[in-house]
Amino acid sequence: MVETQAKSVTLHTGDIPIEAYVAKPIGAGTWPGIVVFQEVFGVNEHIRSVTDRIAQLGYVAIAPALYQRQAPRFEVGYSPADLELGRTYKNQTTAADLLSDTRATLAYLQQQEPVQSSFGTIGFCFGGHVAYLAATLPEIQATASFYGAGIATMTPGGGAPTLSLTPQISGVLYAFFGTEDPLIPPTDVAQIQAELQAHQIRHQVFMYPAAHGFFCDQRASYQPEAAAQSWLQVQQLFKQYL
Repeated sequence: MVETQAKSVTLHTGDIPIEAYVAKPIGAGTWPGIVVFQEVFGVNEHIRSVTDRIAQLGYVAIAPALYQRQAPRFEVGYSPADLELGRTYKNQTTAADLLSDTRATLAYLQQQEPVQSSFGTIGFCFGGHVAYLAATLPEIQATASFYGAGIATMTPGGGAPTLSLTPQISGVLYAFFGTEDPLIPPTDVAQIQAELQAHQIRHQVFMYPAAHGFFCDQRASYQPEAAAQSWLQVQQLFKQYL
């Protein structure tokens, strides 16, 4: 792992200023850029730690605040009340705004001298859905989508399900799910896989004997083995395609 540094920044591109947490390697060189999409709990300690871990692998990683319009600087823990509040803000987001914020984040990365012109994303929970949505942007070459609920059934703000945008994906997509996830039934996973195959999207779907949120070591549903195995797949994805 490489030595890194991190800071909070404000992105001044797009329709509103967007706060973000950025971590990058220290020293000379250039690195691919990775956008990290939060859970419903905001850019909290866990998301910052994931961003740091990605930077330690040799990437410039950035986690934009997806609730900037609803609740600036929002971050909470994992209590039932925190979950309810996070879902309230999630329900106020729209696909158009999320894509706009992603474009603004990519524009920021493109302006940074150490960043190569190759970009990937990783997202968890709500962020897993956003990662699938962002995979439709032509700049995104590699996507890691962790247990993104609703991909097959809805899109933020309403309209056709995000799954209907699958033909627009040009990069590689890895999707990670738990077999015991009450939020994502097996029929949803089957639909996602079938759509990716139908449109010849380069992809892999990974299933683990785990519940929703299995990657987060601060949640009761944390599953260490599934987290470790999926992290290896993420590293392989970014190393091979970025």
